[in-house]
Amino acid sequence: MKTKKIQLISLMLAAFLVFSCSVPVEDDGRSFSAPSGYRSETMMKVAYALGMLKLVDRKPEVPADVLEIKNIEYKSVDTLSLQLDIYKSREASTEPAPALIFVHGGAWKTGKRSDYLPYLIDYARKGYVAITVSYRLSKVAKFPAAVQDVACAVRWVKSQAQTYGIDPELIALIGGSAGGHLSMLVGYAGDKDVFSEGCADELKSFDTSVRAVVNLYGPADLTTDEAKQRNEPNGFLGVPYDENPELWKTASPRFHIHRAVPPTLIFHGTIDTVVPVDQSDNLAQWLRSARVPHDYHRLKGWPHAMDLSVKVNEYCQFYMDRFLKIHLEKDTLTFPPFLPPH
Repeated sequence: MKTKKIQLISLMLAAFLVFSCSVPVEDDGRSFSAPSGYRSETMMKVAYALGMLKLVDRKPEVPADVLEIKNIEYKSVDTLSLQLDIYKSREASTEPAPALIFVHGGAWKTGKRSDYLPYLIDYARKGYVAITVSYRLSKVAKFPAAVQDVACAVRWVKSQAQTYGIDPELIALIGGSAGGHLSMLVGYAGDKDVFSEGCADELKSFDTSVRAVVNLYGPADLTTDEAKQRNEPNGFLGVPYDENPELWKTASPRFHIHRAVPPTLIFHGTIDTVVPVDQSDNLAQWLRSARVPHDYHRLKGWPHAMDLSVKVNEYCQFYMDRFLKIHLEKDTLTFPPFLPPH
């Protein structure tokens, strides 16, 4: 009886699988189609229960060929020490390498910098200096504290570039969910006065400019009706929209977009119930209108945190590699395929 039940569930799952309609993009003779998704999160959970969905190892061992430098303080606030970790290949070139600064998610109230360890190891092995940062969560300090912290981290990385073998002109910010939101804010507006406070004096001569931003399912506009009603943005900002709408606009990457913001790579799943996919749909339109180079991957049938799936993670890394190769190489110009049409 149990076997028949499993078979029935398997048939139901197969019937409801929804394949992405993304068009494969050529890259050095290769292409990578988006992995098939699901009708709903429930169907995805059934697939996982049946062993049909493999997840990434979130706590991998750091391999011998990767150097791990942990718990480096980049900022001190009152008695709180804000720290970052650095990962780089032990066989790295003597030439300064591009740096990737990863910003963790968690609705601005949870999460930790080690959440990105799988990415950190992978990108250290690919020749990047991979960095992950902590920031003040909303239960410790409200907006704009987290943005100011990440902005200080970018400045600190530039100040210590020679020490850690980093090219300070070749830096990208990468984040998922709340981390994607913070990456966009710092990448688009990190040098604005509201986000420039709180850094040590020795960092003030460095700016927050980066060459690229990668946003995985992060919100770009906190002023939507849906966002205004959610607990997470309200907890992050500390004041309801009606009491301070300008604060909510300042906290929204949408309102900081202009022609000179960094090229942006976007990933979002269509069944995301945490950050609706129309956040990224609109973000792509705003970037296109401002003529900002960008690339948008809309994965049909995938939910929030979709890159925990091995197949989705492979897909994301394939296009991250392609995007970073274009935008983090010296003397590289950002022309098509990422420049939007007239």
